[in-house]
Amino acid sequence: PPVGASRACSSCVRTADVKDACAQCDRFVCQSCSRLCSCCNTVTCSLCSTVDYGVVGEQVLCNGCSIFQV
Repeated sequence: PPVGASRACSSCVRTADVKDACAQCDRFVCQSCSRLCSCCNTVTCSLCSTVDYGVVGEQVLCNGCSIFQV
């Protein structure tokens, strides 16, 4: 990130434990708010992922993987 840029979580706006960035939009996301895609295992924020409540159970899918699900 550029010097002086905020490292606050894009979802909850907390700065504590912000270590990851969303693989889709590059927004910072804390461990509490991050979602791991069930398909490709990338870290995403809540804006760049969807939850699929299918027959198998609850699955988190990033926007990239969700377009391939039928």
